[in-house]
Amino acid sequence: MPGTGIEMETYGSDSDGSVGAGAARDLAQTMLSRATAGRLDGDTLEYALGYFDAAAGNDLGSDAVFEFLYPLLDDAGVTEEQARVLCSRLAADIDPASETKTERNTNYKLASTVHIATNNNNHNNSNKTLHPDNDKAATLAALGLASTVAPSKTDLAHLHSKHGPAASTVDQKKLRKAEMKLASKREERGSKNLTYESAIPVWNPNVKPAMIVNQMKPASSAAESRSKDIRIENFDIHFAGKKILTGANLSMSYGRRYGLVGKNGIGKSTLLRAIAHGELLLPSHIRILHVEQEIAGGDIEAIASVLQADVEREGLLAEEKALNATIQRTSISPEEANAAAERLKAVYLKLEEIDSDKAESRASMILNGLGFTPAQQRAATRTFSGGWRMRLALARALFCRPDLLLADEVTNYLDFPAVVWLENYFQNWNATLLLVSHDRSFLDATTTDIFHLHHGLLDYYKGNFSSYINARAERRKNQVREYEAQLQYRQHLQAFIDRWRYNANRAAQAQSKIKILEKLPELIAPPNDDMDGLGEGEGKELYFRFPEPEKLSPPILQMDEVTFAYPGTTRVILSEISFDLQMDSKVAVVGPNGAGKSTMIYLLTGEHQPTAGICNRHGRLRLGLFSQHHVDQLELAQSSVQFLNGKFPGRTEEDYRRVLGRFGLTGTTALQPIGTLSGGQKSRVVFAAMSLSNPHVLILDEPTNHLDMDSIDALAQALREFKGGVAVISHDERFLDAVCTEVWVCNGGKLRSFQGVIGNSDGVVRQYKKSLLKDMML
Repeated sequence: MPGTGIEMETYGSDSDGSVGAGAARDLAQTMLSRATAGRLDGDTLEYALGYFDAAAGNDLGSDAVFEFLYPLLDDAGVTEEQARVLCSRLAADIDPASETKTERNTNYKLASTVHIATNNNNHNNSNKTLHPDNDKAATLAALGLASTVAPSKTDLAHLHSKHGPAASTVDQKKLRKAEMKLASKREERGSKNLTYESAIPVWNPNVKPAMIVNQMKPASSAAESRSKDIRIENFDIHFAGKKILTGANLSMSYGRRYGLVGKNGIGKSTLLRAIAHGELLLPSHIRILHVEQEIAGGDIEAIASVLQADVEREGLLAEEKALNATIQRTSISPEEANAAAERLKAVYLKLEEIDSDKAESRASMILNGLGFTPAQQRAATRTFSGGWRMRLALARALFCRPDLLLADEVTNYLDFPAVVWLENYFQNWNATLLLVSHDRSFLDATTTDIFHLHHGLLDYYKGNFSSYINARAERRKNQVREYEAQLQYRQHLQAFIDRWRYNANRAAQAQSKIKILEKLPELIAPPNDDMDGLGEGEGKELYFRFPEPEKLSPPILQMDEVTFAYPGTTRVILSEISFDLQMDSKVAVVGPNGAGKSTMIYLLTGEHQPTAGICNRHGRLRLGLFSQHHVDQLELAQSSVQFLNGKFPGRTEEDYRRVLGRFGLTGTTALQPIGTLSGGQKSRVVFAAMSLSNPHVLILDEPTNHLDMDSIDALAQALREFKGGVAVISHDERFLDAVCTEVWVCNGGKLRSFQGVIGNSDGVVRQYKKSLLKDMML
C-alpha cells in the first residue's frame, strides 16, 4: 500500500510488452504476498499461485481472476477498482490473446490515473501524466506495491534496458519445489480449480455420455474355459467424466444370487451396462441377458413375444419346419432324404432335451405370475403401456434362463402380488443373478451375496442384505480401530522426533524414528460412513420434512358407495367402494395392477368424477400428489430452482434452495438441469414441490421407485411425522410397514380393509404378504 516503502521488482516481458505466463506467476506471488502484508499464510499463497499455474495457457478472463483474487486483496485494504486493474493485467499476462493491446494500454492508463489520484489524496503530490510505457510500473503502483513516487524516465529506461530485466528475488529452487507440490495437489483435487458454474452439467438428451473402461486382459486356463463362473480383475470404469470404479475386482460363482447396493448416482446401472454391452470382457460362452429397457410394441401376442426370446428353440423349430418341407419334396434323392431324416432326428432330440413341448405352459406361468391375465397374454404387445412392456421384458429374461441375468430395479414396475411371486421365483433360480434393488425385503428374500459400490470401490459380503448390514458395521469398526492405532503410532513417533531431534545424545535415535516414519505407507482415513452407505451424501444423514398443515374438521376426504366406469364404456372399474381418510390416517392401498388403484387416486383428487355415489372433499383441503409417472410433471431443461419458481413464484432463490436442501438436493445439484439428475433426484424435486404446496393430505403412488435406501428411510420418517393424512400405493413391504397402520386391498373392482392380528410381531403389511404366500401355495 502507499507509504509502505516496498520496492518494485521487475519481470520479463514478451515481444508485445506483456508479461509472460511464467513471469506472471512471479508477479502474482509478489502482488499477493506483499499486498496482503503478511496476512496470507503459506498454504493459501500456494493455492492461489496454483490457480495461476492451472490458468496459464487457458482462456481465463479478468472477471474469473477478479472473482478469485479480490477476496484476498480486499482483506489488505485494496479497493475494488484497483483490484480490477490488477486482475485485468494478470489475465492479459497469463493469456495475451485474452485482451487486445489497445485494451491493455487503456487499463494501464487507468492504473496510472488511479495511482496518481491516490498520491494526490494521501500525499498532496502534483498530478502527473505518465507515459504509456510506464504501464507496468503504474499497474504495480495502483496496488501500492511500488514506491509512492511514480518512476522517472531514467528508472523506466533501466527497467527496460537492452541488458534485460533485473533478476527476480524469488528463490527458484523453492519455487520449483512448490510447483511440484502444487501439481500433486491439483491431481488429487481433480476439478477443484473449476469455476462454480463449470461444475454444472449441460443437459442434451440426444448425446449419451462416454463410458471409459480399462480392464486387465482376462487370463483363463483350459480347465476354466467352459466354466460359467465369472472373474474380472483390476478394472476401471469412468462414465460422463466421473470415476465409478478404480482397480476393482468382480467375482461371481455360477448359481449364486448377488445384490448390488449403493447410493443414488453412484454407478450401479453403469456397471451393469458395462457387463451387458461387452465393455467388460467375459468368456464368450456365457449367455448374458440385461433387463433394462421395455420391449418395442407390435402386433405379436405377449406370449409369442416371450416364446421368441428363446433363440435356440426358435432356431430348432425353424430348422424342423425346413427339414420336413425338404423330405416332402417329390424330387429329393434317397441320399438327401436320408441325410435330412438324420438331421431331423437330431433336432427332435435337442427339442426334447430343452423341454420344447413345455415351453408355452412355462411362458404362460411366468406371465401369470407377473400379473398377465389369460386375455392379456393373447393381446398384442403394442396395446400395453410402458410398465407392462417392462414386465414383458422381465418375462422374456426369466423364460430364456441365461447364464447371467442382470436385473436393474425390476420391482419398480411390479405390484405387490407380483413382487411376492418374483421373490419366490428367484429363490429357485439356478443360474447367476446380479440384482440392483433398493427394496430391502426383496433383497433379503432373494440374495445370497452382496456387492457394495461406494467411493470407487466394490466390496463383497457373504449373505443376504441383513447379514451385510451387520458385517459392514463390524468391518467399519475394525477399519476405524486400525486407523486410530496407526495414527497413534505415528503421533508417538513424531512426538519422540520433536522432543529429541536436536539433542546430541538422542539425535541418532531421532533420525532412526524419522526413517521409520518416512517408510510408513500413506495413512488414509476410512471414508465417511452412513452405516448402510446408501444415502445421497457421504456421511450425511438425510432428513426429509413436510410442513405441518393447519387442522381441518372432518370429514376431510370421503368416498361413499362410489362406482366408476370411463365415459362411453360399460366396463366398471370400481364398484360401490367406500373410503374415509382423516388427518391422522396412514393408509396403505395394495392390490394387483389393473385393479383400479390409480383410478381411485384420480377420484380422490377430483380428476375423475364418479359414475355413481359421492366423493366428498373438504372445501379448504389441499392435496399433495406424487404420481407414478412424476417425471411428466417436470421441465427437464430447467433447473430444480427454476422449476419451483415457475410453480410457486414470488420467493427468493434461497427459499427454493432451502426447500430442495430439505430433500437432499444441495449445492450445484439444485442448479443443474433436471434432465441430468438421476431418477431418485427427480423424485426429490417432486417432493419439494409437494412441500411448497403445504398440503393437508399426501397421496403417493409408488414413491420409493428409484430412491436409494437412505432416502426411503428419510421419506418414511417424514411421513410418520407428518401431521396430515397419508395414502400410499407401494410394493415395498418394509416402507409400508414403517409408515402405515391400515391396509386396504383393491381387487376385482372392490375395496376391502385387511384386518391383521393385533399384537402380532409382524406389521400389518407383512401379515398381508404372508396371506398372499399361503394363497400361492394352495
